[in-house]
Amino acid sequence: MNESQEPNPTVDFVAGTIGGAASLMVGFPFDTVKVRFQNPEFAQRYSSTMNAFTTIVREERFVGLFKGITSPLAAVALMNGLVFASYRFLLSIQLDNSSSMPTMSQIALAGAGCGVVSSIITTPTELIKIRQQSLVTPTSAKQVAWDIFKRSGVRGLYRGGTSTILRDSGYGAYFWAYEATCRYLNSRASSTARSSETSLVVHEFDHQPNVSSWTTLLTAGAVAGVAGWMFTFPFDVVKTRIQGTESPHLTQSASIRPLLTSSPASHLGLSQMYSTKATPSSHHPYRTTWSTIVNSYRSEGMPVFFRGLSPTLIRAIPVNMATFATFEAVAHALS
Repeated sequence: MNESQEPNPTVDFVAGTIGGAASLMVGFPFDTVKVRFQNPEFAQRYSSTMNAFTTIVREERFVGLFKGITSPLAAVALMNGLVFASYRFLLSIQLDNSSSMPTMSQIALAGAGCGVVSSIITTPTELIKIRQQSLVTPTSAKQVAWDIFKRSGVRGLYRGGTSTILRDSGYGAYFWAYEATCRYLNSRASSTARSSETSLVVHEFDHQPNVSSWTTLLTAGAVAGVAGWMFTFPFDVVKTRIQGTESPHLTQSASIRPLLTSSPASHLGLSQMYSTKATPSSHHPYRTTWSTIVNSYRSEGMPVFFRGLSPTLIRAIPVNMATFATFEAVAHALS
């Protein structure tokens, strides 16, 4: 990008939204497999990542891999807008002026901060997605959301908020790894080491479709995706377990495990899709982030916090390549 060019917020928002949608389509089947591995109700049904894929397709058809995609897809625009806007703000308040080069610690801090902000959107959307992915019967995002709201109110939609914030703080490692990779590759490619546009949030590079910039873009995206998950994956396991179960005050009439049935959700009603075994709230294993960590460790050991990591890391590479490649292509076209 020429020095005289200023980043266009509208272009950044549109490109980021389309890039986010593309990455969601590429990575969602892996996310479904990850959620199934993390949910104790389903974990023992699959022997490997490939076995999980084939089993889901065989039992629930190909669309089963995309179950729950409506909720995150509908919120992708707002979430990306929040991430970009909050990252820009949190980074700018740390700099002396707009032309200053941000340090790596400033980038990590701003990234972690934007993750906290984005959790406002990701908590309810992922809760709805996980509930859909954990049910064999076909249900819509609207059905699941309304059922949760009807029984728990707005507070119910933010179940697992703390673990979501801890998980989304991985944006710090994500942006740090992306910028570090860009600076390293650019320093090798040119004697005048040129930073990527992370300091401007949008990572636009120079919008020139040459081999060097695209190679750097794709490599940095892949590295960033892997790094972001490696640092925060245990919290994602905890979040999935909390959000995949009912709130403690509801477990007197509904247990924490979905009832596996082939009856359509529209015939049963979502509230009937949970068994009726009473579970005192004081003994609910997944009532808080800490109780989930303690109970999961005691019952399944340390490996439980990395269950589902394999499909997640496999997903991270093409997903983040798709994110930045799509962003770059759209931004270049609109510019």
